Amino acid sequence: MAKLEITLTRSIIGRPETQRKTVQALGLKKTNSTVIVEDNPAIRGQIEKINHLIKVTEQ
Repeated sequence: MAKLEITLTRSIIGRPETQRKTVQALGLKKTNSTVIVEDNPAIRGQIEKINHLIKVTEQ
């Protein structure tokens, strides 16, 4: 499967708790932190929920 590189580009300060938990579940900690994850439907759902806070590139 393909891999996705996810970078947190905006702060989670002032965001709803569900969005904060989603960012944490993806393994993102601070602004500009990056993780590489396998592409699957669960990850795609998390990306859709916080797409305004992150940048996603395929590898």
